[in-house]
Amino acid sequence: MPEPTPTAEHDATGVTVGAAADKQSPTPAAVDGKTFGEYYYAHDCGIPYERSEHWLNFFGGIAGHIVDDLKPATVLDAGCAIGLLVEQLRNRGVDAAGVDISEYAISQMPEEVREHCWVASLTEPIGRRFDLVTCVEVIEHLPAADARAAIANLCSAADRVLFSSSPFDYGEPTHFNVQPPEYWSSIMAANGFVREFDYDASYLTPWAALYVRHPGTTADYVRDYDRAWWRLHEEVTEVRTKVLDLQEKLGLLDTEDSEVAALRRQQAELKEEVLRLRDEVIGKDAELGGARGRIAEMDAHIQQYESMRQRLEAILGSRSWRMVWAAGAPVRKIRRPGQ
Repeated sequence: MPEPTPTAEHDATGVTVGAAADKQSPTPAAVDGKTFGEYYYAHDCGIPYERSEHWLNFFGGIAGHIVDDLKPATVLDAGCAIGLLVEQLRNRGVDAAGVDISEYAISQMPEEVREHCWVASLTEPIGRRFDLVTCVEVIEHLPAADARAAIANLCSAADRVLFSSSPFDYGEPTHFNVQPPEYWSSIMAANGFVREFDYDASYLTPWAALYVRHPGTTADYVRDYDRAWWRLHEEVTEVRTKVLDLQEKLGLLDTEDSEVAALRRQQAELKEEVLRLRDEVIGKDAELGGARGRIAEMDAHIQQYESMRQRLEAILGSRSWRMVWAAGAPVRKIRRPGQ
């Protein structure tokens, strides 16, 4: 009973349930223990089905849920394969046993597990009673008539059946009887078992269900069904309302996104303008630096001329210069033109 891997979509509303559906199931030439031998477990289960960390963790999680939620004292794993669920249940203090049609699978168990399991077909009476029967991804391997007989045997062995059968994966060569969940529910109902609406078995597979023997009247079952339907209806309504609310908010976000995009464009344009002005300021700073250099040069010339002027004034104002000027007065008169 490897972990299922859906490979195709399946429209349950398009599948006929009951005897008509049985006629659609192909009948294999031979289905026996040899079909599920070494090659099958190595190649037909997706990940090789062996005592690996993956499968031990997977069945350890399932066993944990079973013990915590259902608290069975005894469990039969119908179609136990190499006994991993039996082993994990026994590790948790449950008196678990297993049955499988494959002698090869039984031979792969540790001795302490194998002593609690046996080789047989699920079409054979089980002959013992248990608190719980588990049947995980097994029944789809049986032709329709054998599947009905097997479910009848499971229902005779316990008052609770934790059941999972893939409604997908038609390509698996030993999937002779792939059916939607309601098909199996109808067979369970024929044996006096109904789905426990309040129990979530999705830790096993998305389509798994806990079926319980229903001793009540039809009115009791209709009440339970209607309660589950109403709860699901309210959940769907609330989810749809939430989706519509989110859709409206997404519409507002689209508008806000447009405004944000416009602001970002403006921001980019302003950034480009800032960069242009910065370059222009840098250019002006360079020109100002050149002008300051020229001013400093002119200040140096002015200071030089001022120094020369002060020296000249000092010479002209000196007593020596006045004496020289007075001595030269007669000569200047002789040289005066026109005289």
